[in-house]
Amino acid sequence: QVQLEESGGGLVQAGDSLRLSCACSVGTFTLLVMGWFRQAPGKEREFVGTIDRSGNDTIYVESVRGRFTISRDNAEKTVYLQMNNIEPEDTAVYYCAARFLAVSPHEHDYRYWGRGTQVTVSS
Repeated sequence: QVQLEESGGGLVQAGDSLRLSCACSVGTFTLLVMGWFRQAPGKEREFVGTIDRSGNDTIYVESVRGRFTISRDNAEKTVYLQMNNIEPEDTAVYYCAARFLAVSPHEHDYRYWGRGTQVTVSS
């Protein structure tokens, strides 16, 4: 069973930076494609970005491209979401997710999910 635990959320001001982490419990981390999703108040959960198993390929939603960066440390079994120039519209619960095989922007393709970490951005 793959268990994921996010951390690093908090209250920040617009323009700040924040790094979220997602730790994975299993040793097969290198087989997992990792994704980040978020859910803002009153909205459906949406795709933020994903990273392939090697860390060489990433995909981002247009609204965060150039501001957010996903990376992974396979030795530490951790994936990161570096958030720069944060905007109030980035306020959401951020979820880490995992799947096998290829990268995907589709929520239903991810089998394993963390519980989320809250990011709140004040203007």
